Amino acid sequence: MSDLILLTAGGTGGHVFPAEALAAELLDRGRELALVTDRRGQAYGGTLGRLTTHRISAGGIAGRGLSARLSAVAALGVGFLQARSLLKSLSPAAVIGFGGYASVPAMLAASLAGIPTLLHEQNAVLGRANRLLAPRATRIATSFAKVSHIAAAWQGKVVQTGMPVRPAIVVLRERSYPALTEGGPINLLVLGGSQGARALSEVVPAALSSLPESLRRRLVLSQQCRPEDLEAVRLAYRDTGIRATLDSFFHDVPERLADAHLVIARSGASTVAELTALGRPSILVPYPHAIDDHQTANAHALDDAGGGWLIPQTAFDAASLAARLHSLFTLPDSLTKAAACARAAGIPDAATRLADLVGRLTADTLEVVP
Repeated sequence: MSDLILLTAGGTGGHVFPAEALAAELLDRGRELALVTDRRGQAYGGTLGRLTTHRISAGGIAGRGLSARLSAVAALGVGFLQARSLLKSLSPAAVIGFGGYASVPAMLAASLAGIPTLLHEQNAVLGRANRLLAPRATRIATSFAKVSHIAAAWQGKVVQTGMPVRPAIVVLRERSYPALTEGGPINLLVLGGSQGARALSEVVPAALSSLPESLRRRLVLSQQCRPEDLEAVRLAYRDTGIRATLDSFFHDVPERLADAHLVIARSGASTVAELTALGRPSILVPYPHAIDDHQTANAHALDDAGGGWLIPQTAFDAASLAARLHSLFTLPDSLTKAAACARAAGIPDAATRLADLVGRLTADTLEVVP
């Protein structure tokens, strides 16, 4: 067996970000790495883009029609045979999976070959692919303290490591929550996410426009919008007196997060992890069409910790949002307390913890849990 660590991940950002963070940490420790993914892996940049990459066949099953599911199962079967051959050739010390169906062939082949495996679950709901793999996994690393769909028989494998965040977030953790002074600016950040940002683009401008002029004059807004919504949102803010910066993508999100008095966002795992790493209060509007509604579970975890406020999209309208914002902006102590609670819930060294777990996984002294 070699010292090689194989990473395997699906193509979405939620799977790729923690894989990227772990790869950077393990490379800093001198570990040899390679990546197993599907055809989407050819688009990876950053640290993952520097790794030797092996592409195998895979396909998603959840939420698809019968014909598409059958095709995906066939692709996964082909991918399993490819992964089994690859593992025989590489003989890795461990295989680390980050969810998504692209990770299934390599993780399954590794577990059947007796190679130690580690699953990382980003959300507060164990994903469909990870549920398939969990019974045979050596360890299951979680971002949240409570994760649904983890069977009682698997609890002995579970270690909460947290969700790795970008280094640019970690270095800003010691920046204090900005004081919200009477009459001073109110920094509001709205992050739409990659899916379903239109709801935020419609509701937030209407809510802010209805606030008293004394509050609107204080608002310093940064709002991420889908490109096709930008012009309509600009028009909505034109005569409000609000200082608004709008874009479809912000390259300096860590800095904007650190400066924010309040964030309005979807509740993907990466967003929640960054909010808690920095300790910034938020209003979270889960994307309602996510498989297994995992964003609602993520938002509940932060809401329960006192670090933010969950508003389901069905209740997310201009009038209710305006009332909530008016209350928060005129009673700033509630924002300060939520910021402290969010920070207390954060695990900024998640990448280090996850790398430590990989180290223990590959050590001879690790007791493998059946």
